[in-house]
Order: sequence, then structure tokens, then C-alpha cells
Amino acid sequence: MIALAQSSGLGALVSLLYPPVCTICGANIRADAYLCDHCEGKAIRIVAPFCQKCTEPFEGAITGAFTCANCAHRTIHYDAAVAAYRSRGIVREIIHDFKYGRQIYLRHLVARWLRAALDDERLRGRRLDVIVPVPLHPTRQRERGFNQASLLAKLLSTEISVPSKPLLERIRYTTTQTALDRAERIENLHNAFRLRKTANVRDLRVLLIDDVLTTGSTLSECARVLKRAGAISVHAATAARA
Repeated sequence: MIALAQSSGLGALVSLLYPPVCTICGANIRADAYLCDHCEGKAIRIVAPFCQKCTEPFEGAITGAFTCANCAHRTIHYDAAVAAYRSRGIVREIIHDFKYGRQIYLRHLVARWLRAALDDERLRGRRLDVIVPVPLHPTRQRERGFNQASLLAKLLSTEISVPSKPLLERIRYTTTQTALDRAERIENLHNAFRLRKTANVRDLRVLLIDDVLTTGSTLSECARVLKRAGAISVHAATAARA
């Protein structure tokens, strides 16, 4: 009890001397927040209508469920890839700072956006057996110092009580996907992943985790490996959709 009181007192003192501020604008915020209400309001939520397969939003008067042309004309191995936010403005800036700026504390905010994806009807209430983060190649992970998908998966695992396991490994170092189009991304990722030797996903319902969904090529290739190994289903969730 004494240690707890001392810890609480220290936390109060730190908050007094160094009050928490908004990551974007520097305004004072509550201790458990990372953005002020004004900046939080600039985070763009994805709303219907959107593709049921990849969550690509569309403008217009579409009222029913639909699959976009990009998904309809290629083989996609995940059952659905869900994101709650657009990777625009503040969301993109926060994820970039977390991923490339080594501001690892921002994982908590990004994980909150990721958790929002689980409220989507495609994932809400769905039984999940294991959470699998999209892996980085060992060389890329040494360069970055961490795998952002693994950090997010661990936070989500704690919140929803589903184990997170690194069941996939990246065996081929690929060039960055950023400047590649969809066809080039698919070719770039071919046979880049495999199941770890001790891993077993047979008859499991898998949730793939990554930070951002762009074309879905990475998630689809990971899902292909998992399903080939016997996974019943593979859904994906990301913090944002490019």
C-alpha cells in the first residue's frame, strides 16, 4: 500500500511539473490522452459506403454491401481487411512518427485506432483464436529497432484476451512497397513469407494485424500462407486505410 501511494504521489508530481500535452498542437490534455479534442476530431473515420473486402471508401449513393473493382478482379486470400480510419492528415502523421520517428509511446494511440476496427460488423463478435502480426524481415527490423505490427498486436491481445503469436516470418528482403503499384507489390511479395517451423494454425481463426492497409497485397500474401497451412479463416485489421 505504501509503495502504491508513493507511486501515485510520484505520478501526480510528474503530471504537475510536466503536464501532458497534445502530440500535435501542444494543448494541455488529460493524462490518459494523446490528442486534444480538437486534433482528435481531425482524425477521419471511414464510413459507409465502403468495399466489404478491403474497406476502400467510396462516395455516392451505394446503399448495399459491395466489392470494389480492385478486389473483384484479383485473388485475395483474406476474408476481409478492416480499418476504422483513413491514413490522412493527423492519422498519417501519428503513424509515421510511431513507425519511422521511433516515438514508440504513440503505439497506444495507434492501437486505440486499431481497436476501433474490431467494432466493425465484419469483426464484431467474431470468434478469434490467435492474433498474428505481419512480420518484418530481420534486416528491416534491426534497422527500425522494432516491428510496429508486433507492438500493436500485443496491446490488442491484452485488451481482447486473444493470444498474439509471431507465427509468420519474412524470409525474403523486399524493396519498400511505397513507390510500387498494385501489380508490382504483388510480385514484390511473392513467396516473401512462410509459417515458422514450430507454428501450427490448422483449424484456427486468425486475425492478421498491421499498421496501415494500402493495396492489401501484404495482408493477402500472409493470409495465403496461413490458409495453405490450414487456418479456417483469416481476417485482417489495421489502424488505418491509405
